[in-house]
Amino acid sequence: MRRKKSTKPRPLPPRDGLGASRARLPGDRAVTAFDFIARVITEQRYRHPDDDAHAVMQRFDAGEVVLRDGTPLRPDDLIEPGTDVFFYRHPAPERPVPFDIETVFEDDYILVVNKPHFLATMPRAAHITESATVRLRRATGNEELTPAHRLDRMTAGLLLLTKRAEHRGAYQELFARREVRKRYVAIARDAPVPTPTVWTHHIDKQPGELVATLQEGLPANAETHVLARAPIDAPSLQAVHGVVEPLACYVLEPVTGRTHQLRVQMCAAGVPIVGDPLYPTAVSGGVEDFRVPMRLAAVVLEFTDPLTGRGRCFGLDACGLWG
Repeated sequence: MRRKKSTKPRPLPPRDGLGASRARLPGDRAVTAFDFIARVITEQRYRHPDDDAHAVMQRFDAGEVVLRDGTPLRPDDLIEPGTDVFFYRHPAPERPVPFDIETVFEDDYILVVNKPHFLATMPRAAHITESATVRLRRATGNEELTPAHRLDRMTAGLLLLTKRAEHRGAYQELFARREVRKRYVAIARDAPVPTPTVWTHHIDKQPGELVATLQEGLPANAETHVLARAPIDAPSLQAVHGVVEPLACYVLEPVTGRTHQLRVQMCAAGVPIVGDPLYPTAVSGGVEDFRVPMRLAAVVLEFTDPLTGRGRCFGLDACGLWG
């Protein structure tokens, strides 16, 4: 039985779209709270250049370094190993993603949006403020707004967010139990991929690795229904991506939700998604070209609403996505 996620308030509430960070002291030696937080911030890979010792002390002066029960810490308080400490991080400056988030539907419980390419769903690694969660919290003033599922940063399309903490678990469990029908469209070269068909694979994605891999001889943990393939006439899209081969639109319904599932399976079928920076070959790091997105989008979300019992179906015009 899946354990229900707790909605217990965190020791520090979200602020300016961001939740507080949690750090746990490792090792076997107590250190002062100031030394611990200063070390944590110094070791952050993505931090603001002005987040120095003075900025750390300002957090203590404001009572914004606290224990799990909300007790504020003084700079010279000793922290024992295994103790959780909460504080607000100062994100590094980020390159703005030059696309808007479009509202598709909103009621008292949920917000459904069309997330653009290049925008992360949740704050992570180098993408903190340039995430759908932070942008929407700041735009709406609702610090409880939280995604019920995730889309890859490079994937566009329908994203459902809950508006109140007390409703969050019901919708997140809906996705976790695979009770949401999801449909995607992908653009790739036109090839004789049979449709309809079902792709099943064992996909493995190790922490810290950029790409996922298919593992032979292991039980399938990823399933996708390939519903249709339709040739498209898109000379402008071909020109943007430097593609000369004829293109087609593939309609995909994933049953499972492994990381990079559709991208890996399309590549394995010999039709990698146009604009994919990882499959079949990882593109070396550099400044991303926002004019050249990966052509994958979530276009349908369909489910029975866990709060109202009504059927819900949200959709995007797939034909209008690749103009």
